Amino acid sequence: MKLTLNIWRQANQQAQGAMRTYELDGVSEDMSFLEMLDHLNEQLNEKGEDPVAFDHDCREGICGMCSLMINGQAHGPEVTTTCQLHMRSFKDGDTITIEPWRADPFPVLKDLVVDRSAFDRIIQSGGYISVNTGSAPEANNLPVAKEKADRAFDVATCIGCGACVAACPNGSASLFLGAKITHLGELPQGQPERWTRVVDMVAQHDHEGFGGCTNIGECTAACPKEIPLDVISQLNKDLRTAMRHGL
Repeated sequence: MKLTLNIWRQANQQAQGAMRTYELDGVSEDMSFLEMLDHLNEQLNEKGEDPVAFDHDCREGICGMCSLMINGQAHGPEVTTTCQLHMRSFKDGDTITIEPWRADPFPVLKDLVVDRSAFDRIIQSGGYISVNTGSAPEANNLPVAKEKADRAFDVATCIGCGACVAACPNGSASLFLGAKITHLGELPQGQPERWTRVVDMVAQHDHEGFGGCTNIGECTAACPKEIPLDVISQLNKDLRTAMRHGL
C-alpha cells in the first residue's frame, strides 16, 4: 500500500508549526496506524531526518495516550482509539492528514504530542473519594444496586483521551467531566463529597479554558469508549443541586 501523509510538524511549544507531506510505500493493511507511523519514522531516521513525535503507551486501547486527529476525525474513521485503528480502514493511494488535538487547553508540545495535563488537574480538583486508611472493608458492607453498579462501571471506562474535546466545536470537556462525576455519584462511597466535588471540578474545567456544552453530540460520537451523552445531563443536575445547597 502506498500513501501520501500530510502531517503536522512543530519543533516545540513556542515554534510555529506547519503541515509536511511524506510519501510512504510498503504499508501493510495489517499494520496498526501507529505501526504505520513507526514505518515512516524508520525511513526518516535512515535519511537523517527528525522522526515524527507522537504519543503512545499501551497500544491496547486502554490508556488514551495515542490521540490523533485523522482526516478531520478524532482517532480516525473507526470508533476506536488510534492505536487500535488498522490500515485496512484505508486504501492504496489514499492521502491521510494527521494532526494533534486542536484545543487551547491542550497545547502542542512537539509534532503530534499535546499536553493533556489539564485533565489531570480536573481529576485532582475533586475526582476522588476520601476514605479512612486501613484494611479493605468487606465487599458486601456497602451494597450497591445492580443498575447503579452497571452505570458506574460503564462510565468508568472513560480513558481521558480527549477525543470529546477535539471533536466538540466548542472545545468542551463536558463528556469527560460528566463521566467522572457520574461514576462517583452512582456509588455510596462517592456521596459524602458529591456536591463539593462537582462544584470544584466544574470550576477547574472552566479555569483550564474548556468551552461550554451546547449539546451538539459530536463528543459521544467520537468517544472510543462510547460514553453516553446523558452523563452531561447528570453533571448539570448535580451542579444545580450543589448550587441549591449554597456551595
